[in-house]
Amino acid sequence: MTDSPFSFTIEATSGAARTGRISTSSGFVRTPAFMPVGTAASVKALYPDQVRAAGADVILANTYHLMLRPGPERIARLGGLHTFMGWHGPILTDSGGFQVMSLAKLRSVSKDGVTFQSHLDGALHLLTPERAIEIQCLLASDIMMQLDECLALPAERTEVRRAMELSLAWAERSTRAFCAQRAAGLARPGQALFGIVQGGTDPQLRRRSAEALAAMDFAGYAVGGLAVGEGQELMLRTLEDTLPFIPSAKPRYLMGVGTPADLIEAVARGLDMFDCVMPTRAGRHGHAFTWNGRLNLRNARHADDPRPLDPASACPAARTFSRAYLHHLVKSGEYLGSMILSWANTWFYQELMAAMRAAIAEDRFAAFAQEYKAHLDAMETETARG
Repeated sequence: MTDSPFSFTIEATSGAARTGRISTSSGFVRTPAFMPVGTAASVKALYPDQVRAAGADVILANTYHLMLRPGPERIARLGGLHTFMGWHGPILTDSGGFQVMSLAKLRSVSKDGVTFQSHLDGALHLLTPERAIEIQCLLASDIMMQLDECLALPAERTEVRRAMELSLAWAERSTRAFCAQRAAGLARPGQALFGIVQGGTDPQLRRRSAEALAAMDFAGYAVGGLAVGEGQELMLRTLEDTLPFIPSAKPRYLMGVGTPADLIEAVARGLDMFDCVMPTRAGRHGHAFTWNGRLNLRNARHADDPRPLDPASACPAARTFSRAYLHHLVKSGEYLGSMILSWANTWFYQELMAAMRAAIAEDRFAAFAQEYKAHLDAMETETARG
């Protein structure tokens, strides 16, 4: 399933945590990596140069949303997704499987694929595994994902098993479609396809999914269907049940996660890639992630606070603007508030990943994780007292 120049090299380990490098035709991705989400070919409220300067190597865009608008054929005519959005590093495209869950009222699922009623104009669109691969080839992303069915949890085991088996059938169809696209010269050179492990929180179903996907020899493997209602403890237990059956020499991607604490716990268990809308979504709602914990800039206690958002950060936004000013922007509904906080949050997430990579390289990851948690606990205690 793989061909040059896509490759993955593990450079160091610390316990189960590992740091390495993914090579693509658009550049390198340092792992563990957090991918800012650019669903509709835009990381909300940020210029591409800001995302890159924050330290991000790779971003994520979404097949379903780009299928609806502006359309993959149009993007292909305009030079592909990298050129279209002005991002010349690696891009991963999600297949639309998450929208199977998030847009449940606007879709129906069959063995053939998913029929969506567009949330834009009400038109019907059939997204099959083959069409999802075709779209991602037109977009010319570096890493594409198979189409899968993602369920909200909790769910009945029979329903979880049905969705898992359907996702496996779609994985087989996705591999055949990708091979056909490559044979026809329609895939980007070095473009890679990842499989997605499903199965809810059931260890047997997760093992069945992981082993079947491993036999298909994907370039990488994602763990999907988590962080969808099961809680952190059950999510981590499910990862521990699943990871032994995913090839350790391939990149391992935990989809849709998450909070800084989630990222640290997942890296500790051997995950390499992550994505989540949280940094920019939180920024748009007046929340900031800092090395001293999460801040709600809407709170009145920030109204007279002249301190910068996060003096421990190298981000210009976090070091320049006072909490009082940000409180004013957020309370006034000024766009600039969302822009500054999204910038600072995106930067913080990349600083966190860089700190984890350094800790792994120096074989002190467990100590780093313990120190980070202890620091946040101390800050929460101080805030409560204040």
